[in-house]
Amino acid sequence: QVQIVESGGGLVQPGGSLRLSCAASGNIFYMYATYWYRQAPGKQRELVATITSGGSTTYADSAKGRFTISRDNAKNTVYLQMNSLKPEDTAVYYCAAYFQEPGQDRRPLWGQGTQVTVSS
Repeated sequence: QVQIVESGGGLVQPGGSLRLSCAASGNIFYMYATYWYRQAPGKQRELVATITSGGSTTYADSAKGRFTISRDNAKNTVYLQMNSLKPEDTAVYYCAAYFQEPGQDRRPLWGQGTQVTVSS
């Protein structure tokens, strides 16, 4: 009953910016964190940024100083603002919302992914 939808990807030149959105709907009472991952073809999935229900954030070293994760609680949406984009940022970006119900293991619910391509 929970749905996660990413949007905002596209083609951008090096040095450009994009803002990705991750919208959650349904019963999100037990959601405690939202993560942004990315995966390029033939490469392993990489954690980019996280934000908790309490507002704490973390970033991969490759994202620090360029990316900002934030949330709009009224819209149940988490954003990833990406500035100074590099070709190495090219990947499919996925949003994962993490839940933990009482007596259950932590588990993520994933969106469908949004393509980010950084190229001249």
